[in-house]
Amino acid sequence: MKILMVLTSHDQLGNTGKKTGFWLEELAAPYYVFKDAGAEIVLASPNGGQPPLDPKSNEPDSKTDATNRFEADAEAQAKLASTEKLSSINPHDFDGIFYPGGHGPLWDLAEDPASISLIETFIGADRPVALVCHAPGVLRHVKGQDGKPLVEGKEVTGFTNTEEEAVGLTKIVPFLVEDELAAKGGRFTRADDWASYVVQDGLLITGQNPGSSEETAQRLLAALKRSQTG
Repeated sequence: MKILMVLTSHDQLGNTGKKTGFWLEELAAPYYVFKDAGAEIVLASPNGGQPPLDPKSNEPDSKTDATNRFEADAEAQAKLASTEKLSSINPHDFDGIFYPGGHGPLWDLAEDPASISLIETFIGADRPVALVCHAPGVLRHVKGQDGKPLVEGKEVTGFTNTEEEAVGLTKIVPFLVEDELAAKGGRFTRADDWASYVVQDGLLITGQNPGSSEETAQRLLAALKRSQTG
C-alpha cells in the first residue's frame, strides 16, 4: 500500500506579514495512521524540498502525542525536508492520496494544475482522495469525469465559516472553504466548531478541522483495504 501526502509550499498569510504553511498535527496524526498500518508514504509539495510549517501549529497548545512523535522521528523529518516536487509525481504509483490542511493550500494547491490533475486522475482511476480542514478547498477547480465540479452533489465538509471567523482570518484568506464548496454544488455538512467530523461520499473523504485529521486518515485507510480485498 502506497500513499501520497501533499503539502503546501505557500508561507505568507495574505498581506498580514505573518507566516503560514501546513498544520503539523494534520500531517503527523495521519502519517502514523498510515505508517503503523504498514503503508509506504511519500511526501510531495508544489516546490519540493522543505515545505513551510505554520508556526501556530507548533505552539505548546497545538502539540499532541503525534506531533511530538513526528518531531522526534528522524526518518519522518528527513522525508519532510526533501518532499518530492508535485509535478513530478506519477499518480499511478499510488493507491491513495491525503491532503493535510493549514491555510497555505488555499493560496497554492487550490490553483495548482498538478494538484488538480492529480486528484482528477485518482478519482478517475477509482482511488480514494482524503482532505482535511482547509485542504478540501483545493477541490475548487477539480472536475469529475462528467466535466462538472467534482464536489457537485456530493456530501463534503471542511473548515467552517464560523471556525475561520473564530481565528480572525475571514477577511485574509483568498476564499472561505465552506462557501466555496457550497458554491461548487457540494452538500456541505458540519458539526459544532472544533468537533471531530468526517464525511465520505464515494471515493471522496473530507474532514472538518484539525481534530478530524486522524479519523479522516482512518477512513482513507479503510477505503484502501476494502479496495485491495475487493
